Amino acid sequence: MTPKQSIILVGMPGAGKSTIGIILAKDMGLNFIDTDVVIQVNTGKTLQQILDKEGYLRLREIEEEVLLSTPCHESVVATGGSAVYGEAGMQYLKKCGKVVFLDVPLATLRTRIKNYDTRGIARRPEQSFQELFDERCALYKKYADLTISCDECGAQDISDLIQARLRQQKG
Repeated sequence: MTPKQSIILVGMPGAGKSTIGIILAKDMGLNFIDTDVVIQVNTGKTLQQILDKEGYLRLREIEEEVLLSTPCHESVVATGGSAVYGEAGMQYLKKCGKVVFLDVPLATLRTRIKNYDTRGIARRPEQSFQELFDERCALYKKYADLTISCDECGAQDISDLIQARLRQQKG
């Protein structure tokens, strides 16, 4: 049996990486890894606790350490929104599989993210959501093998679309 290619989901907080990732993993018979959960289990702290005590740059370092140490073969990996700041971590993930950017408009994200200041988002203290969105979207596009517009679709529809687009890329 040939190994199945992994799928790495990147996108902003609130894009649906974890929700879509679980459905996609189930649909495709792959493992599911949520790197935010791995960080919290490994450190014994929530993302917000890490931010409050050690700062956003330390959270990004921890995130990259987790990416580099997580066996990601034959898995759907839901990354933290800031995973794209780590060049080495992203290159490692790209070797494991296809990077899929879940592209959600800022206006939609604003309706989903009500706890911007307490959600555990690795950002500069003075950075607005708009600034964070602009900065990260450029990085998501840089690493993406596939971009999926997720504004008007449900999680199952997005899983189906990702699978269809990946099949198209193979063929």
